[in-house]
Amino acid sequence: MSSSIGITNVNRIYTDADGNKVNALNDVSLNIRPGEFISIIGPSGCGKTTLLRLIAGLDKPQSGTLSIDENTISDVSPERGYVFQQGGLFPWLTVEGNIAYGLKARKVYKNNKKDVAKYISMVGLEGFERSYPHQISGGMAQRVAIARALINQPKALLLDEPMGALDSFTRADLQDKLLELWKENGITMILVTHDIDEAIYLSDRIVIMTPRPGKINEIIDVDLDRPRHRGGVDFLAMRKKILQLFELAQAEPQPEYNI
Repeated sequence: MSSSIGITNVNRIYTDADGNKVNALNDVSLNIRPGEFISIIGPSGCGKTTLLRLIAGLDKPQSGTLSIDENTISDVSPERGYVFQQGGLFPWLTVEGNIAYGLKARKVYKNNKKDVAKYISMVGLEGFERSYPHQISGGMAQRVAIARALINQPKALLLDEPMGALDSFTRADLQDKLLELWKENGITMILVTHDIDEAIYLSDRIVIMTPRPGKINEIIDVDLDRPRHRGGVDFLAMRKKILQLFELAQAEPQPEYNI
């Protein structure tokens, strides 16, 4: 089951270490359809992760509203799974233990224990159930993180550059696995990425953000047939178009802040 997500006139302002006000997001509005795969791209510090955290309920805006299926987002919820850039696995738990963690936290593990093996199989990690995070590759660790989010059967999966630290071959493999899981589960997915090719390969629409203060500069429909071929004429034409828009989005560079 997938969900629609509504973002209306959202503003988020931080205070930096010097006490200065930093406008991370400025009047951001976006409607995401149920079952849609959305990618958000933009320069470093433009508010991509801030927006994802707001959707997750990990942060709150100064003004504006965020909703899922027309219900206001006010806190974290298992209906919105979140996958961090580095996976965020618990090093003291095995692959099986990490994936089961959410079920145990929600006190539903006893009735859903069989789902752990199902999701291990779903992400292709059979045989690694007893392995610890330090014993598996980065790509495998990200699969564990995705399975840990999916086992709670979320209506939306939020992905904060989960493939950013992977080599190109592992990254391509995980992209295909992500598409497979998206099709199989039919849930809404929102991906933050710096990789334009990745965004084109995966997405129904691509949201291009400006430098801080973060605004939506353009929303691109990726109307390419699936499966997509990275070297195809249409793919390359789309890449060129986005690069041109991306340069426009960065036309007025702003100072960087760590937030």
